[in-house]
Amino acid sequence: MLNSPPNFYSKTCPNVYATIKSQVQSAINKEARMGASLLRLFFHDCFVNGCDGSILLDDTSTFTGEKTAAPNQNSVRGFDVVDNIKSAVENVCPGVVSCADLLAITARDSVVILGGPSWNVKLGRRDARTASRAAANNGIPPPTSNLNNLISFFQNVGLSTRDMVALSGSHTIGQARCTNFRARIYNETNLDPSFAQTRKANCPRTAGSGDNNLAPLDLQTPTAFDNNYHKNLLQNRGLLHSDQQLFNGGSTDSLVRTYASSPSTFSSDFTAAMIKMGDIKPLTGSNGEIRKNCRKIN
Repeated sequence: MLNSPPNFYSKTCPNVYATIKSQVQSAINKEARMGASLLRLFFHDCFVNGCDGSILLDDTSTFTGEKTAAPNQNSVRGFDVVDNIKSAVENVCPGVVSCADLLAITARDSVVILGGPSWNVKLGRRDARTASRAAANNGIPPPTSNLNNLISFFQNVGLSTRDMVALSGSHTIGQARCTNFRARIYNETNLDPSFAQTRKANCPRTAGSGDNNLAPLDLQTPTAFDNNYHKNLLQNRGLLHSDQQLFNGGSTDSLVRTYASSPSTFSSDFTAAMIKMGDIKPLTGSNGEIRKNCRKIN
């Protein structure tokens, strides 16, 4: 069991929160998108064998990590920022704070700095000595997912449909690559025509052309954490196929309407779901280790 906040490091690393927050703040000051990237790292960590920092491990000649899995390669980013945060924490209390806990705190700080709600992060996760490329390939929902796929990906890690719709609201920040929304803007009909036009300008129809061109997941306030993601869905302005699936005549339509009309309901459901996600299969006690360098086992 994880310790209820915020006392886990109160004796061993009392400055952990301030140290992490100042690093996250400076990274976001340099590039606002980084807040979304750091939040996504936590999601992609927790969905693969639990919140154990496994996503941070580099491949070596004898070890295959998760960074080259399909959902992560050329996509997940922010590892250099995590290195900076870890160095700063190691400077104030060496060998105490796990990379897994660091990701959990960083995700919360990113949301708060971009204007979103705060929550108490449970702590005490330890770092995995293993990773699983196969589990990353199989466990992280791709942008091509339909509603029933999304529901089951989340159910597989103990998260409800309500948690899924709330956590999808993370797409109020961040950017997607053309290769991940090309099929939607050229082939699908459940999208606003003017929105499609706007997106086509920077995402050519031909595969291989402009694949890495970026577009904001939330066209209204791309660097502010708010409920515009859900409002966009009501207008058929979800950028990814998987986004619009949440509001497409199915079982989650009413929840999207709720979040679009009530920022406070969205905030409370989002924070509750983030705490639940942070509870997925942590290593505690004497399991795992406290990595000195988040990229490699000790």
